[in-house]
Amino acid sequence: MTETSQTTAEAADTRPDDEPEQHDEELRYSFPGDKRREVGESISTRTMIRRLPQLIRRSLALAWHADRRSTLLLLLAQAASGVFGALALYATTGTLTALLRPGPVTDHLRAAAPSLTVLTASAALRAALGIAVMTLAGRVAPRVNREADLALIEAGCSAELAAYDEPAYNERWESADRGAATTPDLLASAQDVIASTVSLIAAAGVLATLNLWLVPFLLLGSIPAGLAAVRTARIHYIATITTNDERAALRFYRWFLIDKQRADQVRSDQILPFMMGKYRAAEARIVAITDRAGTQAARVSLLAALATGTGAALMWGALLVLVSTGRIGLAAAGSATFALRTAAGGVQGMVGNGARLYRMGLYLDDFFSFLDEAGGHRIARGDLVPEPPKRIDVTALTYAYPGEQQDPALRGLDLTLHQGEVVAVIGQNGSGKSTLLKLLSGLYLPQPGGGQITWDGVPIGELEADALWTNVARVPQEFARWPLQAAENIHLGHHDADPHQPVKDAAALTGFDESVARLRSGWRTLLAQGWQGGAELSGGGWQRAAVARAFYRTHRRPGLLILDEPTSDLDPRAEHKILHALRDLAPGRITLLVTHNLANAKLADRIVVMDQGRIVQTGTWHELADQPDGLFRELLDLQQDRALPGQRRPA
Repeated sequence: MTETSQTTAEAADTRPDDEPEQHDEELRYSFPGDKRREVGESISTRTMIRRLPQLIRRSLALAWHADRRSTLLLLLAQAASGVFGALALYATTGTLTALLRPGPVTDHLRAAAPSLTVLTASAALRAALGIAVMTLAGRVAPRVNREADLALIEAGCSAELAAYDEPAYNERWESADRGAATTPDLLASAQDVIASTVSLIAAAGVLATLNLWLVPFLLLGSIPAGLAAVRTARIHYIATITTNDERAALRFYRWFLIDKQRADQVRSDQILPFMMGKYRAAEARIVAITDRAGTQAARVSLLAALATGTGAALMWGALLVLVSTGRIGLAAAGSATFALRTAAGGVQGMVGNGARLYRMGLYLDDFFSFLDEAGGHRIARGDLVPEPPKRIDVTALTYAYPGEQQDPALRGLDLTLHQGEVVAVIGQNGSGKSTLLKLLSGLYLPQPGGGQITWDGVPIGELEADALWTNVARVPQEFARWPLQAAENIHLGHHDADPHQPVKDAAALTGFDESVARLRSGWRTLLAQGWQGGAELSGGGWQRAAVARAFYRTHRRPGLLILDEPTSDLDPRAEHKILHALRDLAPGRITLLVTHNLANAKLADRIVVMDQGRIVQTGTWHELADQPDGLFRELLDLQQDRALPGQRRPA
């Protein structure tokens, strides 16, 4: 076996001999309040019967919201189909009675003609209604799915940013997404339950008019199937939630392997065999659980099939007894045969489709729960509308990300920012700079007992979220590369009647206009490589666009301007241009600049130096540079030390 084909288990056992044995950590998580297993264990025939009306109402409500006219026509068509089905059964009785009585055949046919006409017309109309139902359902289902997707996206974007740091939120999103995907099938199952119910009622009505003793025998062929359907639904649902962790890990591994951003490293680092080993190990655990669930479900279904066959034999035996004892005539027996078959099909359809509907309803619960709560993190702040802040105060700010092994990202920060001031934030990786910026801009809120941030004396949690963000312009480290036109990548839909000149003005401050001038369709060029007509920018071109986007936004609404490493991918000329523009933009707004290039911090009025979540130094560039010690002096010396080992001479 080669080194690159080693299994996950072999790869995991690579610790030094003197290292204490520890448990390997895998991509698994659990979260408090997860009651899905309890729900799965509680699945029973009683709960299914109790919940079916609610699920049918929910599915019809979704359909009604998506397309009222088609939903109404669908219900009317199903009801009419049931009525014509009952007429067909009654007409069958009349036809058989006329054909089986003594006398000439001509008289029989003449007597059966009205019933045959009704039977033929009912069959034709039922066929036409069946086509109409299928057409209407095909029209409504994609609309329901679209509405569900839109509602889910809206709910997801209405969650606090901090939700993305919580495994519980990610799991609830996955569950809700699965629920949204089931909405077309949910409607189809609800429709099948309704159709089966209408068919059963029609057939049971016919049987009751023929002989009341036939009605109870319908249950003999349906109870075992119903119990089995509920039991198998429970087995499969529990298997699904048991493997959720593994399935999430598979999606995660898959994304890391096929994502364009890491495609080069997948190849050059030759990590594919190692990661595929982990993938196969997780997949094997899923297969083992699902195989076991399939075996259990098959065993239950086999027992149900035997019981159903026995019940059917009893039902047909009862019919023979009624005929042989003269309690019903031969014509009525023929009609009863058709009615029994129709009713049995209706019962089995109700049970089978009802169990499927109930099972999908469990996922739909996750969907509606997410819509109500946005995974427990729906934005629910104050309603005060802020003006552009003249002063921002940070008091005793402490912030920790979720995770038992996580140290606080920020520890007791105190900071005051003033309008018109440019503040540079300096520090090593992991010092808490980006976290501080997200808190200052209201993307994160201070945690309970973790201090506070105020805009002009008002805690940011009391400000209306969208109104707050209207006053914020940001360039994050991982800026978005929107698949939009070049101009749209700047204004992002926030513009007046004519956005072109303000967009061009902002682009000129960063040099992005030069990148656009080289594009085939200029400002109308789609920046989405791989799509028809799409183009791609260089890393520096995209960074110019991201900074121009922030400059455009802050021109529209001066407030808080935040730039987190805005020139990391730029050449010296573009960097010089942006930094000079930043200085010119300073009046009327609070400006924060994060940079690892300490020379760039010279443009700041004040420098804040962070280390391990704390502010360890503040001052102007010259004040900090003149200090004989301190972190700023250390970083400056390291940045200026460019002594390299001498080139070796050939032997």
